[in-house]
Parts: sequence; structure tokens; C-alpha cells
Amino acid sequence: MSLIGKELQPFSAKAFQQGEFIDVSLDSMKGKWSVVCFYPADFTFVCPTELEDLQNQYATLKQLGVEVYSVSTDTHFTHKAWHDSSPAIGKIEYIMIGDPSHTISNIFDVLDEEAGLAQRGTFIIDPDGIVQAMEINADGIGRDASILVNKIKAAQYVRNNPGEVCPAKWQEGSETLKPSLDLVGKI
Repeated sequence: MSLIGKELQPFSAKAFQQGEFIDVSLDSMKGKWSVVCFYPADFTFVCPTELEDLQNQYATLKQLGVEVYSVSTDTHFTHKAWHDSSPAIGKIEYIMIGDPSHTISNIFDVLDEEAGLAQRGTFIIDPDGIVQAMEINADGIGRDASILVNKIKAAQYVRNNPGEVCPAKWQEGSETLKPSLDLVGKI
């Protein structure tokens, strides 16, 4: 069952961000764009490369009005320990949510129940808490965070320009399409 176009179920969780433990909920996400990035586990191999790459895009995402949340089934305490011991994770400024109860992983439908771990899921959430884009990768396939920037720009454009859509490889400032009977069969 796809979450696209659906409002997320409420949740609350403990998180780690820049030396502090904080509370995070769906309500705290509303009112701004969000990227929620699930990964299997702290202290692993592909995960730190992805999270560091996401940190490398964090300033750009913040300029677009986007907050970033990484989520694993580890605790917020484990996130802090990883942050304190890993050079890659030590760079992270965005929010790292702990989901040991698997509540959030179940809401986003990324829980590998057999392993008790989250799959590699990436979600773009609009300011109303509606899922606008999602992607789930197999455990061995790392993600490229630079792709998120264009997806978010496209999602923001479509939200702000009803009746227009962004074609494949759309870049900010390039032409969009206005679906109509006149376009059928002409693209």
C-alpha cells in the first residue's frame, strides 16, 4: 500500500541532535517540508556513508525550508554514542530519531519484521504532513542525497503552481507541463 498522497499517522519519539536529546512528533514536522530517511542500524557500513552524504546536502535543504530526520530502530542514546565515535556521523547536524518500539518504521511501512530493522526508505513530506515522494532501497544499495534536492524543488513547485507538473529531469527554472487534452499524444 503506497503512502503517496496520504497524511501520516501521529507519532512521538526521542531523538538526538547536536549534543541534546529532544522530543519529535508529527506535529513538530508540520508547517515545513521534511525529509525522513530510514536506515537499518547505527555502527554499520553503508549507513554512515549515506548519513554523511545527507549532511553534505543539509545546508541546501535548509535553504529550501526542509528539515531532515534520520530514523533507525536504535535508541537516541545509541545515536549519541555513534555521533561521538564516528568521524562521518560526528558531522551530522540534523535530527536523529530513535525508534526502538518500531512505531515510526511501521507507520512508514519500512520495518523488516524478521530483522527488527528499518529498510532504506526516503520520504518527502509536505508542510501538511502528506507524503509527496518515497523510495525504498535494498540493504546493500546506498542512496545519493543530491537527488533529493531536485525532487524537493519539483514537489515545492507543483504545490505552489496548481495545474502544472514537472517532467523527467526537470531542473528549477526549466519548463513545466500543463496537462490538458491538447497535450495528449503530443509529448
